[in-house]
Amino acid sequence: MARKKILFIVLLGGIFFSHAQVYVSPSTHVFVNNEVLFVKQDVANNGVMFLRRDGQLLQGVAGVTANKGAGTVSVYQEGTCGNYDYNYWCSPVGTIVTGQEGIAGNFNADATKIFYRPNTIINSDLATILPWGSYDGQSNPLSISSRWLWKFVNATAYSQWVHVGNGQPIAPGEGFTMKGTAGTDNTNVDGIINNPGNHQRIDFRGRPNDGDIVIPCLVGQQTLTGNPYPSAIDLSYFLLDNPACDGTAQFWEQDKTVNSHTLANYRGGYGTFSPAATLAQVTAGTAGTGIYTPAIFYSYDAGGNQGTVTSSPGNSYKRRFSPVAQGFLITGANAGVVTMRNRYRVFVREGAANNSQFERNASSAALASANADNVPSYNPVVEDLAFPTVLSVSGIDYTNESVRPQPQVRINTLIDNQGVRQSVIGFHPEATDGVDRGMDAISSDDGLPSDMFFVIDDKEYVINMVAFDENKRLPLGFKNGAPANYRITVQEIINADTVQNVYLHDKVNNQYYDIKNGVHELNLPAGTNKSDYEITFKRDSNLGLGETIKNSLLVYQDNSGHTLQISNPMALDLNTVVLYDVVGKVIFEKTKLGNNTTYSFPTANLSDGIYIVRMLTSDNQEISRKIIIKN
Repeated sequence: MARKKILFIVLLGGIFFSHAQVYVSPSTHVFVNNEVLFVKQDVANNGVMFLRRDGQLLQGVAGVTANKGAGTVSVYQEGTCGNYDYNYWCSPVGTIVTGQEGIAGNFNADATKIFYRPNTIINSDLATILPWGSYDGQSNPLSISSRWLWKFVNATAYSQWVHVGNGQPIAPGEGFTMKGTAGTDNTNVDGIINNPGNHQRIDFRGRPNDGDIVIPCLVGQQTLTGNPYPSAIDLSYFLLDNPACDGTAQFWEQDKTVNSHTLANYRGGYGTFSPAATLAQVTAGTAGTGIYTPAIFYSYDAGGNQGTVTSSPGNSYKRRFSPVAQGFLITGANAGVVTMRNRYRVFVREGAANNSQFERNASSAALASANADNVPSYNPVVEDLAFPTVLSVSGIDYTNESVRPQPQVRINTLIDNQGVRQSVIGFHPEATDGVDRGMDAISSDDGLPSDMFFVIDDKEYVINMVAFDENKRLPLGFKNGAPANYRITVQEIINADTVQNVYLHDKVNNQYYDIKNGVHELNLPAGTNKSDYEITFKRDSNLGLGETIKNSLLVYQDNSGHTLQISNPMALDLNTVVLYDVVGKVIFEKTKLGNNTTYSFPTANLSDGIYIVRMLTSDNQEISRKIIIKN
């Protein structure tokens, strides 16, 4: 066996740049460890380029790629699901066609030839693609079920998914679904276990994708695409720079406690990412982190139609920079084509701290509990910290970027005591009250039987970006196929000091309900309502109990005594006291309390976190307060 030459690019904090073509001779290994290899032009590769520990390959050619050669790039990515659950992927490599090694360009990916299982830092075994009848993939030796490999191109219906399971081509820039594997693989490669359980590592091997990649996406239709390069991309830049898409991306999330391959048992949904910025801000390096709204999980019937709301994990993901192989959906908005370009490519190491996540499990409720020492935790003070180092093909200077989130109000709506729809009001000085591309995000769940949404141009939105004005009124809509209960509260206010109050305004009865400090319950008949309710930031001063009377009610948590205390010095006649958790679920409810001057309720059995006390007087006036319990 001939001895192979190995070029190590480690450089300990340095960067390797080539402003010309890179040529890799046969039997030569290029090893990029925790750094970026930036090539201004094309790569003629006849060896193997190993990208390890967030090592990435960036190329700067404008237009069509000139990459060629019989060699491959090898890059890892870890799935985050077991054999019953999907990740959405986009291959960073194509499959080299025998006899066409010298032809320049990107190649289609063949699922039977791009997935490998690492066994050493440079050696991997080709995965077996199992036939249609095999439901479960296995981690060791790596085998992948072809039954769950699908793509979605210019489509709107479940029936339009296209199977790509066993050798059918996946074009560059086409995303695909793939379930994880059963079992574990304790093989330790470069300090990481291949599969400790539900986290299958894949070694993608093939010709690295490069240059302009056209992504089909027609007006009003969706396409599963993703990051097609062996480097990270600036997702906000891609979305805003392509006016043929609506400027947002949707990410699949699934309930991983459901161990079933039967569609009717699935529970899942789509989270939505909005850049919440303008293209000018992106190119100036001042766009920020964007806004992500978590998925609401719902069931499906056998035809793929959405059924009842089942749960809401409140997963929080940092999506500004899409890591290698991340898949997502885009929606066509205007005539033209959507093109992935090298100028969107950046060197960003994967991780939440770098706003680049393939997936992470951390619910907002858990975060609220963990942050129970922050008072008030629903309006945190966020330091204006700079982004970590971002190196870009475009030359954008990211040093002015900040991890400080966009000013926003997050609203939780608990639907029929099952799942929480989280919607966001974002604030941007250039936003209008109409639809702003790359800011407002339309709901991906328009088939839900029950939902709450912002009404913009008579359509349903989960993110509504506006220029803040205390007098602004934001229409709110509800739809439900059967009578439904909604509990609405502000989950948190972030970096928006000008927002002093948030109210739900019942326009029919001209009643204002404080949802910043409390929960308001609605019981609505079947149907769609887009006209009776709105969000406001102030209310008419002559409505409800006088502020002096309301403020006389003192509500506080005695953490040392493990009790909720209510002081009622004006002896208001209290009909009901309800304690809710941060997502609106009832912890306890006390009725017919009378006009005592003090009340005490035990809380020793409750978890640490934020809770909402809602009091209702005998004449139906609401008073609400937020408390923090720390036992």
